Amino acid sequence: MPNCRPCRAPRTRGGRFAVIDPATGEAFDDSPDQQPDELDGVVGRAHEAWQSWRTDPVARATALLAAADAVEAAGRGLAPLLTREQGKPLAESYAEIAGTAARLRYFAEPAPEPRPITDGRPVRGEIRWRPLGPVAAIVPWSFPLQLASAKIAPALAAGNTVVLKPSPFTPLATRLLASVVSAALPEDVLTVVTGREPLGARLASHPGIRHVTFTGSVPTGRAVAEGAAASLARVTLELGGNDAAILLDDVDVERVAERLFWAAFRNCGQVCTAVKRVYAPARLCSSVAEALAQYAKSDGGRAVSGGHRLDRLGYFFAPTILADVPSDSPAVTEEQFGPVLPVLPYGSLDEAVEAANDTCYGLGGSVWGTDLDRAEAVADRLECGTVWINHHAEPSLAQPFAGVKESGAGVAGGPWGLYGNLRPFVVHRPQEA
Repeated sequence: MPNCRPCRAPRTRGGRFAVIDPATGEAFDDSPDQQPDELDGVVGRAHEAWQSWRTDPVARATALLAAADAVEAAGRGLAPLLTREQGKPLAESYAEIAGTAARLRYFAEPAPEPRPITDGRPVRGEIRWRPLGPVAAIVPWSFPLQLASAKIAPALAAGNTVVLKPSPFTPLATRLLASVVSAALPEDVLTVVTGREPLGARLASHPGIRHVTFTGSVPTGRAVAEGAAASLARVTLELGGNDAAILLDDVDVERVAERLFWAAFRNCGQVCTAVKRVYAPARLCSSVAEALAQYAKSDGGRAVSGGHRLDRLGYFFAPTILADVPSDSPAVTEEQFGPVLPVLPYGSLDEAVEAANDTCYGLGGSVWGTDLDRAEAVADRLECGTVWINHHAEPSLAQPFAGVKESGAGVAGGPWGLYGNLRPFVVHRPQEA
């Protein structure tokens, strides 16, 4: 399995911090450790660049198309660097780069046209759309390039400028991505800052930032929202999940096992919308756990497979399938964000739905079975932002992406992501005689 990222701050080297190769546990490069007091200049230049960037939607669309082409052309340099600092297999790095280019291309459309308002009064009203200003985009290490593009593409398309802060675990590929994209943009439209805390906190609370878009943990998301509240900046938060997969009693276990396994263990399970809990009918629970364990080769739980760190260099942990797990175990109630998957039995569908919804998270979920109408009826009862049937965590660029409960605030993805970076501006004038 891909290596797991340890929860450890990077080492420093006098004004720079070390970047660790998780396959070896050793430093292989470093990145600037920028200080919070540098942000005034960065945000100020972003504001200046915004004055002209906001004015020409056609030029913005052309620039984003050029940026998408440039990212694709830079893949041979980006992919090995992403793998070196993040740890995912090279094929997954290339897939992430392809997704990054696709998102830039998707948003390379002119801004929304003005829309008339008709309400029966003798005035002519019109809704126009204006960009917000400089945007702070703060991204984690799990999918640093893909999540960066998910934030910068709609923000730039809307006419905003962006200050991008990557995780200190994965600054290098993000810096390279930004340099590739920036070559297609005017100066200071996209800027990257790298460093340790409190750099991110200061960026989120900077009075010159008008929109903060963040992906990460719930506690950090709360802190980001609190910081942004000081200047009443708009906030979009994607804060992870504890996605449940419910297997119905007519499910073909052997047929879905591989899809279910990779829905849980892609990127070493370090995916916000990964399957993190499986609920199976009691009579099928053991066979489901064993079928999943075939692809994997404690809190009272039994490790059907894995359950240990691999005896080798770097940060590797064996993919782990857990059975006989208490429902109140942290492996069930918390977001593991690693290669661990508990399989839990249920007696009735009502019981399964209640257990799936009994969480503070609400990002995604899935239902697996042969009768699609029945599966959809169960899916409709899940309390989350997106539900899949017989697959999981396969979003479309055109769909909204949002969670409920503590999984976030605001909406990303599709046209909703674009409008999240715009504000309405209404003009009224009398009807001409």
